[in-house]
Amino acid sequence: MEQAVIFTPMGPLTLFAQENCLAALVFGDYGGYDHLPLFEEARRQLEEYFAGSRQNFDLPLNPGGTDFQRRVWRTLLDIPYGTAISYRELARRADCPRGYQAVGQANGRNPLPILIPCHRVIGADGTLGGYSGGLDRKRFLLDLEGIAYREK
Repeated sequence: MEQAVIFTPMGPLTLFAQENCLAALVFGDYGGYDHLPLFEEARRQLEEYFAGSRQNFDLPLNPGGTDFQRRVWRTLLDIPYGTAISYRELARRADCPRGYQAVGQANGRNPLPILIPCHRVIGADGTLGGYSGGLDRKRFLLDLEGIAYREK
């Protein structure tokens, strides 16, 4: 698996690619400086996102995971920039209306945060909920997109 570090306003992100698709994005610098065109395009699109000039990513993504997790992650891709939905609404949209806890767990296991916008899922009462990258990063992303939320 190839990997490359990209430096962003949130700090370094390490991208992992397999078979010319992005497989994971991890917060932090885990080394690796492969110069694949895919990494250069991901860097460019992330820079545009953080600058406020990009709302959607156009990158080949291939996260691992179970069929259920992948269904939830595909559903996340349909949440528009600047919009948040609740975990319960995500469960409904993923065709698992009574399984919002399982959907929440799948959301938390998203291997491509930011690119698959799991940060756009918040509690039904408007509170943040959780985020695998930490709540400070979730706040940063929600603020960047102009999404309102409540602190507990």
